[in-house]
Amino acid sequence: MDSRKNPKEWKRHGVQALWALISNSYLAGFVQGRIYRGRLKNLCVPGLNCYSCPGAVGSCPIGALQAVMGNWNFKFAFYVAGFLIFTGALVGRLVCGWLCPFGLIQDLLHKIPFFKKIGTFPGDKLLRKVKYVILGVFVLFLPLVWVDILGQGSPYFCKLICPAGTLEGGIPLVLMNETMRGALGGLYVWKNVLLLATVLLSILIYRPFCKYICPLGAIYSVFNPISLFRYRVDRESCVSCGACAKACKMQVDPVKNPNHPECIRCGVCKKVCPVKAIQVTFHGSGMRTSCAFRENMIQE
Repeated sequence: MDSRKNPKEWKRHGVQALWALISNSYLAGFVQGRIYRGRLKNLCVPGLNCYSCPGAVGSCPIGALQAVMGNWNFKFAFYVAGFLIFTGALVGRLVCGWLCPFGLIQDLLHKIPFFKKIGTFPGDKLLRKVKYVILGVFVLFLPLVWVDILGQGSPYFCKLICPAGTLEGGIPLVLMNETMRGALGGLYVWKNVLLLATVLLSILIYRPFCKYICPLGAIYSVFNPISLFRYRVDRESCVSCGACAKACKMQVDPVKNPNHPECIRCGVCKKVCPVKAIQVTFHGSGMRTSCAFRENMIQE
């Protein structure tokens, strides 16, 4: 759907931008070239936002999870796991659609005109499983078993893969610190190649990082079918026109599964439904929402 014809899409981007600003509100860090290390850094933010970003006031939950895997600090490990479970159980992948700064960057990149955008392709469904492999191997397994002499693991996903960390932390810190520029090596080049590939693919494919790579999206996707916040399709009102499936850039058919693991709950399907059959509900409130919907239709 053309966002110029859908001003509500830009309202979502406004929420994304506002949250990105709040999450990276330590503006002095961009001036000084330093990372904020105050008490707020002990708290996780819901989206993927690099700890090393000069403006970041909170911790990325994926970076924090790697840092505590196999660590003696069990209390913080329980906090990170509890935070992810609580957030996922509350809203699922709504975080991806509304509160992730790197999701906003991909959204805006995809708006760049190109003669041929790619929706789906052979192997697309299989590639979407890769993010679960990355979660299991780079976020959980390696930091747990490949540790140093003190028993602490390394954030392998952040170190070897994450393009968000390169964009938000690696590039700004290198530009502002001469000593860091002198210590650059092959790993930094590799991370920038991955970032460039992500940028180019984001122009062609809607949110390629979210679809195929992001371990945070993999965690939240597990909670989509059971989270308190969810979508519901009123079967009595649905006319099976297919407009919602056609509009979904994550290639989800809401009629078949309104809470599919790939759904980032951007709300586009709700906006294009001609009979307003797709509703936002909370667990236990679906019946009330459906009744209210039918009453409104009768009154109209």
